[in-house]
Amino acid sequence: MVKKQQYKGKSLFRCELCNFLYNKENFALECEAYCKKHKSCSLEITKKAVKV
Repeated sequence: MVKKQQYKGKSLFRCELCNFLYNKENFALECEAYCKKHKSCSLEITKKAVKV
């Protein structure tokens, strides 16, 4: 389940399996689905992660 959190006034969404943060919920959902299915991260998806 993707978690919404605030960081420096912005809403970010966290993949609960790998803890990457995304600025759009659909990216976090896509990441979480991939992590759950493959038990690893996708480089294509994690490119969209937000650097904090």
